[in-house]
Amino acid sequence: MGLLENKVLLVNGGSQGVGAAIARAAAREGAQVAVSGRRPGPGEELVAELTADGATATFLRADLSDATEAKGVVEKVVAAYGRIDCLVNSAGLTSRGSLLNTTPELFDAHMAINLRAPFFAMQAAVADMVERKAPGTIVNVISNCAHGGPPHLAAYSTAKAGLAGLTRNAAHAHRWDRIRINGLNIGWTATEGEDVTQRTFHGAGDDWREEAARALPMGKLGQPDEIADFAVLLLSDRSGVVTGSVIDWDQNVVGALD
Repeated sequence: MGLLENKVLLVNGGSQGVGAAIARAAAREGAQVAVSGRRPGPGEELVAELTADGATATFLRADLSDATEAKGVVEKVVAAYGRIDCLVNSAGLTSRGSLLNTTPELFDAHMAINLRAPFFAMQAAVADMVERKAPGTIVNVISNCAHGGPPHLAAYSTAKAGLAGLTRNAAHAHRWDRIRINGLNIGWTATEGEDVTQRTFHGAGDDWREEAARALPMGKLGQPDEIADFAVLLLSDRSGVVTGSVIDWDQNVVGALD
């Protein structure tokens, strides 16, 4: 028996990066996996990969910046599988903007993807769990920027701090429903999206990963498959009664100084 045997899991933003790694890890542990994303191509390729390995998997196209779609994708999972047991919110927008140059449009885009979408996806998932009087688990992929972040990620850091607060609030509100809600404040991670970000906003070359790794304590960036294993543990019964925890999954220690 796998850690998530026969659990119905939705991974929002699950077609690439950390979300895709979580989908793969959950499928290996026996979950029935639905992944959502804006682009059908990567999502359908991932589903084909998972089903070829014997998993039950579905891709659901969704624009999570629309609150109706953020709720609706959960409702589609419930309609297709009869329930939702686990939810992962891993979709994220990382476009740059400081306090001085962030436009209202950029600010709203960050709030929509990084905070509002998880809020309404959680609302729909928890509603199903409460209606069925069934336990469930949710993991929010947050960011160490929730602690403050660099100047060029003002709106992003603001939204992620909100998601950390939402994680704790919802966990407290639904602990008596046996719904456990936790978050991961992940650090710098080697994903496809980060590669695009480094090249687009920072003029990075082909060796940016190696250069970054040399400046990090563990000699490497965070790896999606390692984050995925941790997320699956939090989704599973093996993490016991843990709820309302926002864990710093990073190699730098917040508040510590040299």
